[in-house]
Amino acid sequence: MSIFINRETRLLVQGITGRDGSFHARQMIGYGTKVVAGVTPGKGDQLFEGVVPVFNTVAEAVQETGANTTVIYVPAAVAAAAIFEAADAGLALLVCITEGIPVLDMTLVMSYVSERGARLIGPNCPGLISPGQSKVGIIPGNICAPGRIGVVSRSGTLTYEIIHQLTGQGYGQSTCVGIGGDPIIGTNFIHCLSAFEADPDTDAIVMIGEIGGTDEQQAAEFVSRAVTKPVIGFIAGQTAPPGRRMGHAGAIISGSSGTAAEKMQALATHGIGVMKRPADVVPLLRERL
Repeated sequence: MSIFINRETRLLVQGITGRDGSFHARQMIGYGTKVVAGVTPGKGDQLFEGVVPVFNTVAEAVQETGANTTVIYVPAAVAAAAIFEAADAGLALLVCITEGIPVLDMTLVMSYVSERGARLIGPNCPGLISPGQSKVGIIPGNICAPGRIGVVSRSGTLTYEIIHQLTGQGYGQSTCVGIGGDPIIGTNFIHCLSAFEADPDTDAIVMIGEIGGTDEQQAAEFVSRAVTKPVIGFIAGQTAPPGRRMGHAGAIISGSSGTAAEKMQALATHGIGVMKRPADVVPLLRERL
């Protein structure tokens, strides 16, 4: 099994004719993902790569192709509208790769998506991949391998590094999810931890956090209360100075609650194996599996 996506995922690509959308649509098709439709307003009635129909609206694409998931590659100025449109069309899973979406836009998006019972992953995230089954987003398929380790991360680049470490030493992945590093995101650590705990084909979980906010502390408390599987954690930004924003809009230390040291202590207190560097992931897994 896997979480959120699998072989039955029927993917729609919003922004499929743009630079990023077209490039990554080709990558997803090449990986074996069932890309059944694309949407670019004003460019309907085309075929992307000669096989994927392009529609003017998400509603039309869903009605004609039975798409159940969308991935969004559109500029930040229109990304909120793209999410609204996808939620309106009844899609169950919305993955937004776009970065730079205003926080005010996301406050409106989140309530709208929730009211319609959809799951949003992102924004400002690399998406997710269930190796050997489906890839939705920009995670490189060539570094992944099918297996039984779940990965959830706020950092795109560190997601790739951890996956590389796991695959290189024979630890394949059930699903890898990049949740994004913005202040407001649709799917958090606890959502993913709960899904991995319920997945019979996931044996252990790797959680990659970073400075800023208290999501990792809340996730650690959830692990001690509700997760029976081994969890290994890493916190990026261990040398970041207080008050400095490091890459992601949500990665800013305010007071002491968002520091790497405080987060690492919270992980350890709640029984999570703590990596000091990404290369520690496999030795820690071996100790706990």
